[in-house]
Amino acid sequence: MVDHLANTEINSQRIAAVENCFGASGQPLAVPGRVLLGEGILTKECRKKPKPRIFFLFNDILVYGSIVINKRKYNSQHIIPLEDVTLEMLPDTLQMKNRWMIKTSKKSFVVSAASLTERKEWISHLEECIRHLLTKTGRQPATEHAAPWIPDKATDICMRCTQTKFSTLTRRHHCRKCGFVVCADCSRQRFLMPRLSPKPLRVCNLCYRQLLAEKKKEAEADRRQPEPIGSAIPAYEPSSGDDSDKSDDDKAEQWPADTEFYTSEVSWSSFHS
Repeated sequence: MVDHLANTEINSQRIAAVENCFGASGQPLAVPGRVLLGEGILTKECRKKPKPRIFFLFNDILVYGSIVINKRKYNSQHIIPLEDVTLEMLPDTLQMKNRWMIKTSKKSFVVSAASLTERKEWISHLEECIRHLLTKTGRQPATEHAAPWIPDKATDICMRCTQTKFSTLTRRHHCRKCGFVVCADCSRQRFLMPRLSPKPLRVCNLCYRQLLAEKKKEAEADRRQPEPIGSAIPAYEPSSGDDSDKSDDDKAEQWPADTEFYTSEVSWSSFHS
């Protein structure tokens, strides 16, 4: 199907329509050989609460964004190379059905579909695209992934010290290494993790000690390596863009304890065939 659609006018029109919906805030999506395979609305677990997000599956990337006007306007565009994606099936909970995790080196998050059939369809198409890309490039599946953030409402106390109780004045923070919800005293440190960001990120005290230990171990291993002959070539750290979901920083809402997460009544846009 991909080869059949690659150079067709209908595919070009579909991609142009997606670009138009994101407007000037989105990146250009039309490149040679890229095919739009499907689209639909999934519920994404965000920091404050689950929110509907529009997802577009191409043969090489996954694009998602916030819904302003469905089918007409989206913003907060995120582009994920499928070569970097690993999927993890998750069991249903009382509050959340048809869920799975999309894991990448920069960001990992949980999504859910409105039905089991929709989840199977998404998983099937995603796995096929990933398998095709890895075969084409000769790359191995990714083994290192960013930790998903635990939602704010999952706990009322710091998950590290288990003493500090969160309130209007006592803010919740997230460790960028483990994803735990922690208090300010338990997350005063910053650590540079080039895989996630070119800037030092907030980490909890436990992860900070672990990261320091790993850095020390790596430095000792480097010192044991023989000196190369000739002038050294400067090493450049890989950089990564901030994949934070700006629209997820909405004002926190008080949710009742029995609120059902990851439920969706939005309509489904089927995969293109």
